[in-house]
Amino acid sequence: MKGRTSPTFVMLNLFQQVQLDEIKGYRAPMTETPTRHASCRCGQIRIARTGEPIRVSVCHCRECKAWSGSALVAQVRFPEEQVRTEGEAQAKMWQYTGDSGNTADFFCPTCGSGVWYRAQPYHDAYTIPLGNFEPGHGFVSDYSVYEERREPWVSITGEAIDHYD
Repeated sequence: MKGRTSPTFVMLNLFQQVQLDEIKGYRAPMTETPTRHASCRCGQIRIARTGEPIRVSVCHCRECKAWSGSALVAQVRFPEEQVRTEGEAQAKMWQYTGDSGNTADFFCPTCGSGVWYRAQPYHDAYTIPLGNFEPGHGFVSDYSVYEERREPWVSITGEAIDHYD
């Protein structure tokens, strides 16, 4: 568009972009991490998070499969101090002992969506399903765990992904 300048990006690979600063009117991006939002399907329970996650992972354990209703769950774990919730008092909790210890799953009583879970030794962290985040979140999995329980037709690929049984 004539008279309008916008940042231009050069794709290096699937996970990296470099911004060219030769463009007229370019301003350096803010160093603060943007707030990313997640919610249950009906929007009654909302989550806002800032900062970098502890990890982004794919899990193939039985509990995560059941929680997601799928062959795996993709999830993002954040320190408690980086997470703000709205509607948490309305969330329902179910506690059980899973492979990763004592776990508390939180879900929306209206739409049934799992909104986060907290498991020992990570009770000071929120683990949020990747699918609950708004599009454009930018999270990329770096771990695939309980792979011995992975469905035979599932393949988790990528150079930066660590695989654990």
